[in-house]
Amino acid sequence: MAVWAAAGAAILCFLYYIAIIIYAGFTVSLSWIWLLASGFFSLLALGCRYLRLHPGRIPLRVMVSSVTCLAAFFVVFVVVEFLVFWGAASSAPAGMDYVIVLGAKVRDEGISNSLRRRLDRAIEYSQISPRTVFILSGGQGEDEPEPEAQAMYDYLLYNGVPANRLVMEPVSSSTVENIAYSRVVIERLERQKDELSSPNEPSVEPGPYLEVEDRPLQIGILTSNYHVYRAEMIARKRGIEGIRGIPAPSDILLFPHLCVRECLAILKDRLMGNM
Repeated sequence: MAVWAAAGAAILCFLYYIAIIIYAGFTVSLSWIWLLASGFFSLLALGCRYLRLHPGRIPLRVMVSSVTCLAAFFVVFVVVEFLVFWGAASSAPAGMDYVIVLGAKVRDEGISNSLRRRLDRAIEYSQISPRTVFILSGGQGEDEPEPEAQAMYDYLLYNGVPANRLVMEPVSSSTVENIAYSRVVIERLERQKDELSSPNEPSVEPGPYLEVEDRPLQIGILTSNYHVYRAEMIARKRGIEGIRGIPAPSDILLFPHLCVRECLAILKDRLMGNM
């Protein structure tokens, strides 16, 4: 049974690799993971078959160590993927003060499908939250014709989002920088509000009053659904408490690959202390 299960997994991984290459080409980041997974499951199938044909030939300590490592890897993978799906299913309420929109690839022929989906989601949110200010975060990569923030600004402006609700952050080059620099932009905007409002405050005659606690800023972060959990964790690490994710849909065929790739990114950021 184990032999057939491992062999089936190897075939499925190989077929999925072929499918994403045909569908999206070799530009898909880390697509070789599926070839690696296919090779791993093939070796696992051969190992299971060898054990069945030659019982007792492999020392027990090697067997126990191998099974323990595989089980640990499986548990970590399942837990992280559960968190990815949990983030993908989240939703932020209407009325956020600021929404940070994370950038994605911009090509010579225009914005990528991933970025378009994020921006279309931002347009939807802008229609139910007419006072929300969008922080458009993304710099210019070496192979991009313009900063992602500029492309995002042009797209949203063209689709009816007012310019006074769009603020660009055009220098970041990673998710960590997206969030760190966007926080600086939000703090600057809040200081400007205070400076403009303070000199014009009307005098108030003494009398009965109610004390109202300052309402903390409500900040959302809009990105692709598979990316929401990591973005939220990085934001909290950078001191943005109460951040709420706003997921944008992803390509259905590429979604399994994106989730697996995101698992690796989460583990890397956790080890590097980014989240």
